[in-house]
Amino acid sequence: MLKIDLSGKNALVTGASQGIGRAIAGKLAQAGARVAGHHFSHAIDGVDHPGGSRVQPFQADLSSPQQAKQLFHSVVESFGHIDILVNNAGLAIDSPLDLDDERWLNDWQYILNVNLTACGILCREAVRHFQGRGGGRIINIASRAAFRGDIAAYLAYASSKGGVVALTRSLARAFGKDNIQSFVIAPGFTRTKMAQQFIDIHGEDLVLKDIALSRLTEPEDIAPTVAFLASGLADHATGCTIDINAASYVH
Repeated sequence: MLKIDLSGKNALVTGASQGIGRAIAGKLAQAGARVAGHHFSHAIDGVDHPGGSRVQPFQADLSSPQQAKQLFHSVVESFGHIDILVNNAGLAIDSPLDLDDERWLNDWQYILNVNLTACGILCREAVRHFQGRGGGRIINIASRAAFRGDIAAYLAYASSKGGVVALTRSLARAFGKDNIQSFVIAPGFTRTKMAQQFIDIHGEDLVLKDIALSRLTEPEDIAPTVAFLASGLADHATGCTIDINAASYVH
C-alpha cells in the first residue's frame, strides 16, 4: 500500500472548516503535514477536526482581495514557510437570469471574487514565495462545471471554475522550471452543504441521474488524491486535471 509522508511540510488549505476542504486538511495532517486551515464563518475546532491539533485555524473573508493576500502572509509569519497551497474555498449562488440587474451582477462579482480572484491572489503569493524556496505545489479545486458547463442559474460558478482551470495550467507552464507544480482536481456532485443547497432547490433526481456509481461522492473520496499530488510523487503530471465525479462527466 502506497504511504504518503508529508512530514516536515507546511500546507495552506482554504475552506478547511467543512466539506471537501475539511477532508483535505485532515488527510494532509494525517500524512504528517502541519496545516493552516482557512475558514470564514465556521470556526475550526482542533479537537473535533479530522486533522486534530495539526490543523491551525486562520480566518479570512476571501471576497476581499486584501484579506486573501493577508491570509497567505499570516500563515508564513506563523509557520515560517509554506510548501503546499490548496485552493479549495468556493461558493455557488442560485442566480437565475430573471433577477434584477443589480442583484444578478452582485452575485456574479461575489462568486468570482471568492472562487477565482482570491485563488489567483493566493497563487501569485505562493509562486513568489516558492521561487525563493526552490519550489512548491499548488492544487486548485475546480469542478466538472468548468468543462461541461452548468445550468443557467449557475453561470458565474461555472465561469469561475473555468478560470481556475486556465489559471492552474498557466502556472504549470510558466513556473515548472522553478520547480513549482500546479494541478486541478475537478469534483462533480459531492456530499457537502453547498451540494445540498442545490439539491434542495432543484431536486435530488437531477443529481442521481448523473451518477454512474451507487453512491454520491463524499469529501473523503477526494482528499487522498490531493495528498498524493502534494507528496511530489506525481510532479510530472503538473498542469493536469483529475476528474473525481463518479463518471458523471468524462472529458
